Amino acid sequence: MRIFDPHIHMTSRTTDDYERMAAAGVRALVEPAFWLGQPRTNPGSFTDYFDALIGWEPFRASQYGIRHHCTIALNPKEANDPRCREVLPLLPRYLAKDRVVAVGETGYDSMTAEEDEVFAVQLQLAREHGLPALVHTPHRDKVTGTRRSLDVVKESGIDPGMVVLDHLNEPTVGEVAGTGCWMGFSIYPDTKMSPERMVAILREYGLERMLVNSAADWGKSDPLLTLRTGEAMLAAGFSADDVDRVLWRNPVEFYGQSGRLDLDEDAAAEATFAGNSILRGGS
Repeated sequence: MRIFDPHIHMTSRTTDDYERMAAAGVRALVEPAFWLGQPRTNPGSFTDYFDALIGWEPFRASQYGIRHHCTIALNPKEANDPRCREVLPLLPRYLAKDRVVAVGETGYDSMTAEEDEVFAVQLQLAREHGLPALVHTPHRDKVTGTRRSLDVVKESGIDPGMVVLDHLNEPTVGEVAGTGCWMGFSIYPDTKMSPERMVAILREYGLERMLVNSAADWGKSDPLLTLRTGEAMLAAGFSADDVDRVLWRNPVEFYGQSGRLDLDEDAAAEATFAGNSILRGGS
């Protein structure tokens, strides 16, 4: 099983996670820029973080044969802080970098007027740079936030096929299906989706434009839940080709629209081999 995790925050994970992921078949990933857990107080703290996403993290991942890409944006939670808004003029220089495959995470946290403005600005940046956009749907009042996100996407004029609305669930997937946007699901303990719930959604809505990610970060999360979802799909009667489509070909198709994916499958295969004994219970 080959896996491309389209949304995982490796800055908050250890090298042990990289080793386990390589053993599980993770060959590539995308790390979206996000909120680090406490407020940032100036644009310089963002640029240091962005520099790490395009430099240090790809190096860390490469030691395990995993291809690391990222997305760059001012995240919705910090869009409300005027100290953070000053980073917006700096984004174009990062959106020109080779390993930056989308603008994100953008979208909504509390659905404020400030978030409206930043969301619209960043969708315009995605259009100008020919990049996909990764949209964060809010954790609170998710149905309203998803509908509002779709309205902003439509107003922006961006091709809906260049947009993924992430962190969807059972009440929101139907809002996005049929819009032409991609549908993203985070398999994340307690607060988001489980492998079994994801399988039920795939049965109902099919495999087209579906992205499954772990969204693993500094919270209670598990970078191997993409693998567990693939296993749950097989147990439910999906074929190995179905699993490959959801866990590999779909994210390659979506982020491939950037023209910047770097996928050396020979090196990735070595990564899978490197830690297989871990999954078999070996040392």
